[in-house]
Amino acid sequence: MLKEKDRPDLTSTGENFTHPLGTNIHSSTGEYKNHSKINGLFQQLKSHFFNEMTDDQTMSGETCSKIEHWLSQHSIDELKLLNQAAKDHFLYEGITFTVYGESEGIERTIPYDLIPRVIEKKQWNKVALGCSQRVRALNLFLHDIYHQQDILKANIVPELQVLTHEAYQPHMYAHDLKGKIYSQISGIDIIRDRHGEFYVLEDNLRTPSGVSYMLESRRISQKLMPDLCQQNNILGIEQYPQLLKEVLAENAYVDKPFIVVLTPGRYNSAFYEHSFLAREMDVPLVTSRDLFVENDKVYVKTIRGRQQVDVIYRRVDDAYLDPLCFMPDSTLGVAGLMSAYLSHNVVIANAPGTGVADDKSIYPYVDKMIHFYLGEQAILKNVPTYQCREAQELDYVLSNLEQLVVKEAQGSGGYGMLIGPQASKSQIESFREKIIAAPNLYIAQPTLDLSVCPTLTDFGVAERHIDLRPFVLSSPYRTEIVPGGLTRVAMQAGSLVVNSSQGGGVKDTWVVDNLHS
Repeated sequence: MLKEKDRPDLTSTGENFTHPLGTNIHSSTGEYKNHSKINGLFQQLKSHFFNEMTDDQTMSGETCSKIEHWLSQHSIDELKLLNQAAKDHFLYEGITFTVYGESEGIERTIPYDLIPRVIEKKQWNKVALGCSQRVRALNLFLHDIYHQQDILKANIVPELQVLTHEAYQPHMYAHDLKGKIYSQISGIDIIRDRHGEFYVLEDNLRTPSGVSYMLESRRISQKLMPDLCQQNNILGIEQYPQLLKEVLAENAYVDKPFIVVLTPGRYNSAFYEHSFLAREMDVPLVTSRDLFVENDKVYVKTIRGRQQVDVIYRRVDDAYLDPLCFMPDSTLGVAGLMSAYLSHNVVIANAPGTGVADDKSIYPYVDKMIHFYLGEQAILKNVPTYQCREAQELDYVLSNLEQLVVKEAQGSGGYGMLIGPQASKSQIESFREKIIAAPNLYIAQPTLDLSVCPTLTDFGVAERHIDLRPFVLSSPYRTEIVPGGLTRVAMQAGSLVVNSSQGGGVKDTWVVDNLHS
């Protein structure tokens, strides 16, 4: 995880505002007060952080200027009304998520920010190539550890660390998958440092979320800012559901497969996304009660009788998939599902056992996987990572907790994390005890300066930290990445936690094609 410099004023203000939009640039009545300020709106935000809108030297500045101009034509009150319209849209569509630990209610809409995140096409191409390379290597790694285990025999990745991993599924050993594709849908979390360099923060290969936010952010941008969207050459992302359906079909063992989306149910925090993707792909959304197994084949109950299922896009964790194989008391899975899967009568996407490859303790070895399996150098760098399971690295971490970000290797959603420079002495000491008690459960990373993007607040435009999750679709025949992704933004001043479950919001991600002449 990456963070701001440890400044005394960080938590007290953490702000560097432009002049309020409604008073300095544009009046509430719509009249320009100072036209000369229009093109300097974002420049007023200059700080030591890399600003995605103004500091990327590959950008022509054309899109930035158009966004500035559009903002200058609206008062802060008008922009707040547009944000409220976005919130109302999300609420109407049922786009909510769970915030754990809130006493007043756990369901809320995702905060949406009007100001898009802009990536020039040339930079995007690097990100897309790097993500594609990474997912290819991770799929080969998964095939290897469930077959010959060459990378373990070569002592490149510690054998014990893989084979004793809780996500490693012995059921998958020697099971062949079409095209060696284990992760059909992958989400790769990307950040930029103070120099604009891209880094991979983590890989998500189990049931990566956020596609619906990516697509809905684009739809609401087009609804609220139609002229601005039309003025810029923004590459499209609306083809994602069709691409997902095609890729899932290409992983099947039959022509014209019957595809379903398996959800834990309406009380799951990501249920909206499950129903959204099923609707957009025009395939059934099912729960475990809709499916049954007979003679190692999976069927769905329909009003016309049973229908054999060929592909299951599951949004249910491994442990709950099949009570005969995993948790015996699970009511979210289907008895006999793994038997049907291992008989090649159904495809489960993503494959059981993929979690061993996206664990934060395996993450440091991905660049070595790329070299081992592909004979290539990694296009995207890893953030340097210390493994607390290693005695020497543990000593370093314990001696430098106040300077590091410490995470649970199996953690997600921004929970179970220590941000050393922002933590109190008591928090650091408490976390120190946790690490000493179970060092194998933790990794640590240095604090880098996470890039920022202009973001609308109640008081004007201010910098907020962001990351990016492109979605990689893999089949035996191709890899697809739509030009855009989920940009998450830390809505609170000085915050580095972009996860929606902890108050983060989303921005539309514009990949634009307007190079320097």
